[in-house]
Amino acid sequence: MTRHLYCDFLSLQVVGLIIGLLLVITHAMALVKPLLVQDFLRKFPRHREIGIAILAIDFIWAFWLIGNIDLGEFYTWEKPIRIILPVCFVLFILFVEEFLAVRATGIFLLLLACPLLDVAFLRDPVTRLLLPLLAYVWILFGLFWIGMPYLMRDQIAWLSRHAGRWRFFSGAGLLYGIALFVCALAFWGAAQS
Repeated sequence: MTRHLYCDFLSLQVVGLIIGLLLVITHAMALVKPLLVQDFLRKFPRHREIGIAILAIDFIWAFWLIGNIDLGEFYTWEKPIRIILPVCFVLFILFVEEFLAVRATGIFLLLLACPLLDVAFLRDPVTRLLLPLLAYVWILFGLFWIGMPYLMRDQIAWLSRHAGRWRFFSGAGLLYGIALFVCALAFWGAAQS
């Protein structure tokens, strides 16, 4: 449904390099500056300005997506959805005061999972499964954070409660990012040529 949209300008290698690099940078920062990152993450769920910015990205992405995907027999829904999306965006900003950043992040993760799944669909080699695995984790977290946004706050508190736990998960994210980056460089470019 959306494969033609993302695969026209994204490749498995490009997505792997970008996501791998982002994971390496964010998790290395969490390892090197744990107090700074923990302080930011504790404030993040209730940070309204960041929530509005992420929600604006979500809105623009969804608005672009609805105009470019093949809706099949639901093509008559395109115009109503194009009207409903901006209304929902404004209503979210006006009336969703609690955990707006968390809900917007959940929506963003759901949108972001789609290109990861699309570029890895039925490709070689088997290491490409690193991207769908990450996408499904993001989908799971995204759904929970939209429906029960207080869970992000609780998860951040749980992660930052013990220094060893923080180092373990930061290190695991760093290693996963390195694995993605290395696979994208070593294997995924040759698989597409």
